[in-house]
Amino acid sequence: MNIKHSLLAAAIVAIALPFGAQAESSSVSSGNATARLDFQITVPRILLLRVGTNDSTINLIDFNVTAAQLQTLGTPVAATAASGDVGNGTVTATVKGNNGQISLRADSVGALSNGAGDSISYAQITTTSSAPATLPAPVLADGTGTAVNVPLSSGKITNATAQWTYAYKNDNLVAAGSYGGVNTKNGRVTYTASMP
Repeated sequence: MNIKHSLLAAAIVAIALPFGAQAESSSVSSGNATARLDFQITVPRILLLRVGTNDSTINLIDFNVTAAQLQTLGTPVAATAASGDVGNGTVTATVKGNNGQISLRADSVGALSNGAGDSISYAQITTTSSAPATLPAPVLADGTGTAVNVPLSSGKITNATAQWTYAYKNDNLVAAGSYGGVNTKNGRVTYTASMP
């Protein structure tokens, strides 16, 4: 190949390159001209669970039972004013997901202990949801809990928020002591959301 042919080939490539990178176009002298584009949006799979404060804080739900309340067994005891992110034993609960039916479970290591051989079952703590049809609260259990399904908002989407309020049933006279606590004496419950 001589220099003349090389220069001619380079010139043709230089002229053709801009046309190869252009969008589709058409030109007509009458009628309609059309051009097409293809679009794509990639959305990641997401699952969000919030129970309490919207950060890394683990809220304490604290019940201080009085002597008078022990004399009226069966009368529920509300949590203290500072309990939960909303207060008075109430927390904000949110479940969001975009890949189908979400189930929600509450697990513990076992019944609340006072460290002296006595215990109070998690069955003695009730959870009331402000929106049970939208975001039901799983029942607390001594060990692995039973999962509840969170209703889908539409299609494969779940976007549910409610306030959950905890109360101590106060059904039984129990031994004195401090049962559970901040990650001690089986005082921690772990909520788990699962999605396909």
